[in-house]
Amino acid sequence: MEIERYKHLNKYLKNKFGERTLKICIDGGFTCPNRDGTISTNGCIFCSNKGSGEHIENFMKKHSSEENIFSSDCTILKIQLQSIKTQISNFFNSYKSERANKFIAYFQNFTNTYDSIENLKAKYNSALCDNRIVALAIATRPDCINEDVCKLLTSYKEKVDIWVELGLQTSNDETGKLINRGYSSTCFSKAVELLNKYNIDIVTHLMIGLPNESFEDIKNTVTFINNHNIQGLKIHSTYIVENTVLAEMYKKREYTPITLKFYLETASYILTHINPNIIIHKISGDAPKDLLVAPEWNSHKKWIINGLNKYLKENNLFQGMYFQNY
Repeated sequence: MEIERYKHLNKYLKNKFGERTLKICIDGGFTCPNRDGTISTNGCIFCSNKGSGEHIENFMKKHSSEENIFSSDCTILKIQLQSIKTQISNFFNSYKSERANKFIAYFQNFTNTYDSIENLKAKYNSALCDNRIVALAIATRPDCINEDVCKLLTSYKEKVDIWVELGLQTSNDETGKLINRGYSSTCFSKAVELLNKYNIDIVTHLMIGLPNESFEDIKNTVTFINNHNIQGLKIHSTYIVENTVLAEMYKKREYTPITLKFYLETASYILTHINPNIIIHKISGDAPKDLLVAPEWNSHKKWIINGLNKYLKENNLFQGMYFQNY
């Protein structure tokens, strides 16, 4: 039997819900304060104009219904609510729904708490339209977490499990400015504290290969995360997609992507030093192949997963084996 060297999300979900549980990725029609002019109009330098929602868009194109949800007599909110229901319906009518009996409604792209409480409630309710959905996952920014949002999310606990994904990427605020993140690490800490107050699980994102980041920055970010009450972690490679600021930096030779070897070694460091109780939700970034500029290895997910498992096995490494609670 293969030894589990880090806490896999799939196994965690199976233990929690009693069987295989899959995500339904949803575009809720949100925008982002880093794009609508509230903070900036450019977004993070690595973020595409779909807010990392290309996979949702591609799925919708393949499985779109004949119904015209963009009727001129609909309000924008009604259009968005119908779109959410259509996305759920299309998923359950596709082959993907045959692979499991329980599902997570995952609001993925852009900032999914960036709206009025009334609109948020309507959108979340629209996603919870099938009793096979057992959890609600919300991807957002720390500066879009407040008391009212937490109260709304808590109201769903009796029906489904809830977790919030917070982008951190790095604890180095100078890097944060360079990537145009738009919030400080202190803001992240305040959001975590507020979510902890309401006992809402948190998944955070850590990126390897950001511009000007050193290995020391990675170590500091791991320590920073370990000093917070966080339940899940996504480890991302920094990849370059078309029509982003990072793509322009790459073309001007102002940014050099990391190698697969560096990524595997660094991801191994993160895993061995992160809190052993944290669930690992992802160990690679999923770039849309038709938009990927570099690095080429990012399009080979098996290289990353198999390479990491091999590295951990050959060096007899386990999650949290060097964890220190500072």
